[in-house]
Amino acid sequence: MLSALLAVLAATCNALASALQRKAAREEPAEENLSLRLVWHLLHRPVWFGGILFIIVSFLLQAVALGAGSISVVQPLLALELPAALILSAVLLGGRLGRREWWASTVMAAGVAGLIMALGPSGGTTSSVSWVGWLLGGATNVLVILIGLLWARSASGPRRAAVLGATTGCAFGLTAALMKGMTDVFSHGLAALFTSWQLWAMIAAGACAMFLLQSAMHAGPLLAAQPGLTMADPVIAILWGTLIFEENVRGGPFIALAVLSAAAAATAVMVLSRSPLLSGGQDEDENQDPGRHSNSEATRARDR
Repeated sequence: MLSALLAVLAATCNALASALQRKAAREEPAEENLSLRLVWHLLHRPVWFGGILFIIVSFLLQAVALGAGSISVVQPLLALELPAALILSAVLLGGRLGRREWWASTVMAAGVAGLIMALGPSGGTTSSVSWVGWLLGGATNVLVILIGLLWARSASGPRRAAVLGATTGCAFGLTAALMKGMTDVFSHGLAALFTSWQLWAMIAAGACAMFLLQSAMHAGPLLAAQPGLTMADPVIAILWGTLIFEENVRGGPFIALAVLSAAAAATAVMVLSRSPLLSGGQDEDENQDPGRHSNSEATRARDR
């Protein structure tokens, strides 16, 4: 229960960080995407530093949660960042939540809870993972990230933001796996921690993920990047947990329930991704009745 509570708090901090960083990054020129100049300019924005502060808090909460619980539980709970980001962005970036957003957020939360309850992850440890397991898992994860980067280079607009969001999620999944390994090493003392390769590999992976996050937030609307960012992270984490860390999950009919729960959460993500609140477009009323705006324009033209 403690690890689950800490994971939910970490998700909330991540959501607030995303909203604050989007608020800072959306005013930067488009040609600075995937450029270090973007980070340099953001360093001069206090709002961006607020986002970084909440990322640090989220990182600490996540580390404690991973040390106390399973990666297959902690990372899926971080998916609750999406509805939290929606609510917080409504406050920070302007807009209002409609019934569609509230229902989709509720379904997503229920789907994540159902997924964890159906799988019932237990056991697993990183101390028994061989260097071959770390090498195979890390190399595969890095390859997926590189493929995402190449894809993002050839895309533009919301599609680029979506690809970068998913790629960032994969990078955060790798960071979480290394963080889980780091927490086990920490149990042997500070000397063992600072001499472990997991710590420095986690720092490198986390820095890469942070750079990708800035580019994803800058590439397009928040909810174009957020779905991939939110869903890719737990998927990568569950794969690490079950295939590398040997965490035990339920089989049989529980797999079907887990698939249904994941499908419900994914559907809710797609609904939320079309929300006009964070798409940078018109408000909800105008999207529901596109003829209203054009009719009012025609009326004003006749009056003139």
